[in-house]
Amino acid sequence: MFSIFKKNKPKLGELIPKNFIDIHTHILPNIDDGSKNINESLKIISILKKYGVNKIIGTPHTYPGLYDNTNKTIRDSFKLLQKKLDNEVKVNYASEYMIHQNLIKKAENNSLLTLKDNWILMEMSYISPPINLYEIIFELQTNNYQIIIAHPERYRFFFNKFQEFKKLKELGIKFQLNLFSCIGYYGADIAEFCDKLLKNQMIDFVGSDIHSQEQLKLFEKKIIIKNYDQLKKSMNSNILFFA
Repeated sequence: MFSIFKKNKPKLGELIPKNFIDIHTHILPNIDDGSKNINESLKIISILKKYGVNKIIGTPHTYPGLYDNTNKTIRDSFKLLQKKLDNEVKVNYASEYMIHQNLIKKAENNSLLTLKDNWILMEMSYISPPINLYEIIFELQTNNYQIIIAHPERYRFFFNKFQEFKKLKELGIKFQLNLFSCIGYYGADIAEFCDKLLKNQMIDFVGSDIHSQEQLKLFEKKIIIKNYDQLKKSMNSNILFFA
């Protein structure tokens, strides 16, 4: 029986604002665990465009020992895709860097691929935080990089250490939430933690983190989080990366 007290939550795709900029995707072909080929990349881009996305930044992993990407491998993959693109959706590239000691040298050499200007996207292992996390952050900031940490809601090792999130925010770190977290794709506990971060207004930006054509169907799933008004505000903040 239908209950008038049960709020009918929207589908994920319905929340995407017009002219949304997706700052975290794995659409560059055959370079990490994302799109396997150019055709898959084009399919993903085409469907994202239908949902209102008008700029997509490909952010393949740079993860020492697993995805040993370089500026050249990322740029070469982008150029292959670029040849097949139309002009209806703007596509650019950067990287999603695993927080690792070797980033310090890259920062000193000003060789990190950025989302825009000096904004860099970084991630942590899902198992544990880097031992020297704050040292690396300090060195990157000393070299004038502005740090965005991807999908903070997925770092379960910090769930009972909320003060760590507060500490990172106090250091000027920005947080980027994954859209698929909002439908429970990574687990109900992660969706619940999304709500906590959103309620505390700690989410600055949003990205899909889409890896495959198969994941496109997730945009038709209803969200399970409560604070989707705050989610929409965070999505609108992505306008920073329009140019």
